[in-house]
Amino acid sequence: MTDTVKFLLVDDLEENLLALEALLAREDLELHKAHSGEEALELMLGNEYALALLDVQMPGMDGFELAEIMRANERSRHIPIIFLTAGSGDAARKFRGYEAGAVDFIQKPIEADILRSKSSVFFDMFIQRQQIILQRDELANLTKALQAADQQKNRFLGVLAHELRNPLAVLAAGLNFLERPREGLDRETVHKSIRQHLGHMTRLVDDLLDINRIEHGKISLRKEKLFLGDLMPQALEIVGPSIEAGGHELLVDLPEDPIMLDVDPARFIQIVGNIVGNAARYTLNGGRIAVTAAKLNDRATLTVSDNGVGIPTERQTLIFEMFEQSDNGLGIVSDGLGIGLALVKQLVELHGGEIRLVKSAPGEGSTFEVWLPLAQLE
Repeated sequence: MTDTVKFLLVDDLEENLLALEALLAREDLELHKAHSGEEALELMLGNEYALALLDVQMPGMDGFELAEIMRANERSRHIPIIFLTAGSGDAARKFRGYEAGAVDFIQKPIEADILRSKSSVFFDMFIQRQQIILQRDELANLTKALQAADQQKNRFLGVLAHELRNPLAVLAAGLNFLERPREGLDRETVHKSIRQHLGHMTRLVDDLLDINRIEHGKISLRKEKLFLGDLMPQALEIVGPSIEAGGHELLVDLPEDPIMLDVDPARFIQIVGNIVGNAARYTLNGGRIAVTAAKLNDRATLTVSDNGVGIPTERQTLIFEMFEQSDNGLGIVSDGLGIGLALVKQLVELHGGEIRLVKSAPGEGSTFEVWLPLAQLE
């Protein structure tokens, strides 16, 4: 959409152009002057005009010839044309003008009120057309966004159904085993499996509820001044089963100097658990996951790195968005809804912190970094 309305004035006489410019001048109108048909065509290449006022009688290319060329060109064919003529207004002459694409004739000497009145119509029409184009583009963008949201919703519902169906099937099978005991049945193993899959379903539902609470401003933090070193074992205990199931090596490096944070302990454990759990999920069996904490000025930094499948470059800007999962093409299938990192980002920001992807590459793993403010000592 153009920022200003432009008229094109074409006349071989400079005094006529100056007179037209004086009659039409207004703050919201840009007037371009051309002394010949050739000059006018050149101006049309780089500008969009709401109206062209053409003198009929010009040496070389006259107004009629210029109009015919304009109508044959895709870029200029839509420009309304008003002919300015000092010649006779006979029917044959007007017919040629209208055939060339004119919308009107104005006889010289020009009456100022008539010129302003007629040109204002095309000024307003151009503004309205630009507004319609803008509304059309906005509607197209909105339609595209709605279609994308609908596709995302359908993908999410499909993943949710899959994530709920699998543990439900295990729970149903476990209950069947317990209700109809068989010889050699290890009841403890069945109970462990049921607890594990029930815990998985509970985490899915809790994550969904947390996202909804945050988006509606209904989540509140219960902050306490606590040492990071005291919180880490609890956070890592949650992802212990995932680390063990994948046969991963977990390396934890905490500084000797204590780091005191002002955090909601349950949410801090959730943040660390989601990031490390995500690393375990996207790391092939027998991988390595490292968790490092440090203090820098008035902030604590927590770094989680892995040697997993990594994130494709084109998806790295999307990983903190809702329902986004890494599609790495290396056979890793996530067992989540794609809301873990989105939830982590919101929880970190509620604490006044920041999370970022430091580096990642397919086949080389990923490194995430979380910054949290240190507790202020009283």
